[in-house]
Amino acid sequence: MWVGSRARDAYGYKLWYSGVQKGKNGVGILVDRELTESMVEVRRVNDRLMTIKLVVRECTLNVVSAYAPHAGMDEEVKWRFWEGLDEIVRQVPPAERLFIGGDFNGHIGWSAGGYSEVHGGFSYGERNGGGTSLLDFAKAFGLVIPNSSFQKRDEYLVTFQNTVAKTQIDYLLFMRCDRGLCKDCKVIPGEILATQHRLLVMDVGIILKRNKRYV
Repeated sequence: MWVGSRARDAYGYKLWYSGVQKGKNGVGILVDRELTESMVEVRRVNDRLMTIKLVVRECTLNVVSAYAPHAGMDEEVKWRFWEGLDEIVRQVPPAERLFIGGDFNGHIGWSAGGYSEVHGGFSYGERNGGGTSLLDFAKAFGLVIPNSSFQKRDEYLVTFQNTVAKTQIDYLLFMRCDRGLCKDCKVIPGEILATQHRLLVMDVGIILKRNKRYV
């Protein structure tokens, strides 16, 4: 990950990123060049959280990139991460749309188990503490996790794999009221973002009104 809080061109896209120490933490958001003129705000909270706001016609989109501390980190570090994400979500007006994506370093588990309004019942592995934290957060803010909402083979659910293990730790979230917008969510097995993470994609359909013309 690049160090600093900057933006750069990336093969027809624009990348906004935030990182403090090379090879440690860091978040970024990649935007199609055609949408860069719709950008109205970039907020780099720290090297674990950043958010952008786009206004496309009458639709305002808030996109958040998150990187949660792993299980072995100090509890204070974890608390600061969730407090930061909490603040971001609280600042999004109800009329605007919210999409969160990131490495949450937790397993929500294959079963919804008490979180049916958040968890779609199609996930991977066993739940752990990090996964419970994510589920509690989503439940508190009326969010859903779409990569648990579509029945898939394991290869389309596993987001992280190395020589000793394969897990699901990367998730996408959006408001429960927008659940009908999501047509599909899955991992692309052949696409690798880093040496261990796989590309997680979501198909969302938002109908935009045509601009009215007056004579």
